[in-house]
Amino acid sequence: MIALPFAVNSPAMTDPAPVIQSLFAGLPVFMLHLGTATVAWALALALYMWITPHKEFALIRNGNVSAAVSLGGAGLGLAVPLAFCLAASVNVWDVLIWGSVTLILQLIAFRAVDLAIGNLSKRIEEDQLAAAIFLAMTKVALAALNAAAVAG
Repeated sequence: MIALPFAVNSPAMTDPAPVIQSLFAGLPVFMLHLGTATVAWALALALYMWITPHKEFALIRNGNVSAAVSLGGAGLGLAVPLAFCLAASVNVWDVLIWGSVTLILQLIAFRAVDLAIGNLSKRIEEDQLAAAIFLAMTKVALAALNAAAVAG
């Protein structure tokens, strides 16, 4: 017979009080950090859409798959580093500062891909999926590197 290091019916296994106390103690900080990161993400995405030459939502409403792929890549590219920042953050300022850095890097990615393949906004408006996929994957790759750097 295998000896277990704990009793199966011990109070630690059945008493939810410590977990509930931990929830109430940590919930305000959780909500503050999650709320801040969500607002930072939404504002960064809105600013990204405002700065890019094409109108993503109008294109998406008209069935433009390339605009959806590009904007989805931007959304992921902004969210992934913020998620890693949340995991390692000291306070809310971490999230706001790194959110700003993430936005700047995503804009640089857009410009770099635009220089590499040319006329990126026009290609997205014309629903050239290859350009949009390359842009989205570049944004996600940059996000992964940025997230790793943020996590340190």
